[in-house]
Parts: sequence; structure tokens; C-alpha cells
Amino acid sequence: MIVQVPDLADDRDRVRPQHQTYDLVIVGGGIVGLTLACGLRQSGLSVAVIEAQTAEQAAGRQRAYAFSPLSAEILRGLGLWAEVGPQLTPFQQVQLSDANYPKVITFRPEDARRDAVYYSAEHSVLMAALQRAVSESDRVDYWCSTRLTSLDSGEDVKLLLEQDTQPYVFKAQLLIGADGSQSQIRQTAGIHTQGWPYSQSCITAVVQPKLPQAAIAYEKFWPSGPFAILPISQNRCQIVWTAPHAEAEALLAMPRSQFMAELQQRLGDSLGEVALMHEPFLFPVRLMQCRQYIQPRLALIGDAAHCCHPVGGQGLNMGIRDAAALAEVLQRAAEQGEDVGSLTVLRRYERWRRTENWVTLGLTDLLNRTFSNQWLPLVIARRLSIWLLDLVAPLKRLALRLMTGFFGRLPNPTKPGVAKLGSGTSDIG
Repeated sequence: MIVQVPDLADDRDRVRPQHQTYDLVIVGGGIVGLTLACGLRQSGLSVAVIEAQTAEQAAGRQRAYAFSPLSAEILRGLGLWAEVGPQLTPFQQVQLSDANYPKVITFRPEDARRDAVYYSAEHSVLMAALQRAVSESDRVDYWCSTRLTSLDSGEDVKLLLEQDTQPYVFKAQLLIGADGSQSQIRQTAGIHTQGWPYSQSCITAVVQPKLPQAAIAYEKFWPSGPFAILPISQNRCQIVWTAPHAEAEALLAMPRSQFMAELQQRLGDSLGEVALMHEPFLFPVRLMQCRQYIQPRLALIGDAAHCCHPVGGQGLNMGIRDAAALAEVLQRAAEQGEDVGSLTVLRRYERWRRTENWVTLGLTDLLNRTFSNQWLPLVIARRLSIWLLDLVAPLKRLALRLMTGFFGRLPNPTKPGVAKLGSGTSDIG
């Protein structure tokens, strides 16, 4: 069945289409899509990555992410850590607290037996390394400024695309949707989702404090939603401010001086006076999990397959683990001469990642609902839990293992060039 994508030109007949054939096509040239492409560089498979924006636009997003040690090890296995690692900010502490309650849970590297609890990673840093890696590979073509105009899924995948005014026809064994939470691929395939929108939106902004900052990340759980401070390079911090929709929209609509006064009040004295580095960005928050990650000759990864509350910084890390897992499954199938687009192969990926992603989705939902609730028995219970977690080392290690992704099945140390994962120590840092 051919489904036409709306709002795109229908005058392609003026130029004869050029034909390209690949083993797989990845739609979405962001961090997750490029991580998958990098993981397949040594697989022998030919790969095309389709990105609607220019390479500069795709890499230019002003945002930083909470980046887990497992994601760092995946980058190390892809040969990117020497370039990326020195540009990340390792957190020597992560402090979690319940609003103004004085007791704080403090996670340190020794709790995870690693060199950092977490990292902050700027979008531009990750994208620059990934774009360079795929551009140097003779097995990966990175098609920027290219729009998908129609899709035909049959015995093989056939895509009609347009770059500038030149139409192209791509044929592939497998199509990967890595095109975000509003995935065109998912919608075209008719894959249904489960989940719900939260009554909250999230404001992100980068600020520069006047006071020098230690490498400590903070997340305070207010009744209106979590408020996180992530240190990044050059004495800057990313603020992740979650609030009810109307409140978040009202904050963003304020004159900048008034917005900064509200932000300064929420920050308290820990950073001193701060300066806004770029315009704040707002997005609604939702939990979403696809009912299926695969169809014949189709697989979804990253936000195209699932979305979660930003509490705990799990979203991008889940997507990177999806990419590493799918790369391993596809490389092993290719080595065994299997059809990489078959359901037999793709079910291995779905069984691996869908259940594990449910665990993370459930954890983020539980955290947000538990700390946003002011029912007195629950307030007492969660504050007792804070004391317990901070005092009982095995419980703290278990919580950190869940937060950093070191549970369930980890990518194989020999496929696809991914470093040994899950060991008690690491030389990353």
C-alpha cells in the first residue's frame, strides 16, 4: 500500500527519479538514528540515513542531555569516546530531594563503581562525532535536506524521496523509524501506541551562573513537578523545569526579566545570579509505548517507539540502548545470512527492548506520581524512603543500576564493536 505524505509537492514528474538500493534505510538522522548507523559500519550492510534538515541544522540544537554511563560505554565501543568524552561533564554527585525537605539522597561514583554517576552531553557535541563517523564510512550514506514523500512496504521497502527538486527512489530490505515522537514512519505504518499525556509541560533553558559550579547535578521534586539542574561545560547549567501546562505557558509568556526573576527564586542561592544563554524552550510531557516495535521490514527505535517523563533523564539513553541492541541483532543476522528485514530477525530486537523499556517507563511514571502527590501518608512514606535509600548502600546501588540502564540484557561485548558492558569497573571518565 502506498500512502502519500500530505503537504508535499506533487510535481516530481518533471525530473526523472534516480534509484538507490540499500540493505536498510534509517529515517531520522538525529543522535539515535546515527548511533544505529555507526553500530552497523562493520556489519557489511549498506545503510542510508535520511534527514530532513541540513547537517548543520540537525547538529545545532541548543540542548544538553543527562547521559548515562551505559550510553558512554556504547559510544566507547563505537570508537567515539576519545572525541566525545573530554567534552562531556561528569557528575561527581547527583542529589535528589523532596522540595525543601532537608534530607537529600546523594549518589556518588563509588555507588555505581564507576568514574561518574552520570554525564551531561551537549547535543552539538554528540552530533558532531556521529556525523563525522558516518561521513567517513564507505558503508553509510547520510542524506541531508531529504524529504520522504511516499512509502511502499511490500516484499521490499520502496521509498520516494526528494532532495532539493531531485526525486529519488530508494529500495531496501529494512526500514528503521528513528524520526521522533511524532514519527511519520510509525503513523504511516499504522502502529498504535499506549500511554497518556501528563498534565505537565517542561521548560528547558541554558543559564550561566556568576558563581563557579561544582560537577553536581540536582533534581528537586516539587508538587508541581521535578526541577533539575545539570552542569555543562564552560560554567553553564541546563535547567529542566516541569510545571502544569497553564503555569509553564504563563512562565514562558512572561517578559524575560520577570521569567528570570521566577527562575532565580526557584534556583535559590546555590548558583548565585544567572544569565540566560538562549531562549527557553517548552514541550508537553507524555508517556508513550508502541504496541509493537516492528512490522515486516520495519522497526522503530528511540522516541518513535516510546516516550517518557523527563524525570531522571531517561529518554535519550533508552534510544541509544535501542540502537545498540538493534545493531547487534542485525549484524548477527547478516553474519548468519538471514534476511535482516524478516519478522524472525526483528522479533529478537522487540523482545529484547520492549520489556526493558516498560521497566524504565514505569520507573519514571512512579517517580513523578509519587513525588507530585501531597497525600500525607505518601509524603511520610517517600521521606522515610529517602532516609532508607541514602543509608542502605545495597538499595542505593540497586536504584542507581536502574537509573543508569545497567539491568536486563546489555549489548554483547563483541557485537557490533560495542565495548564490554556491565562489568564492575570502567576506564571511562
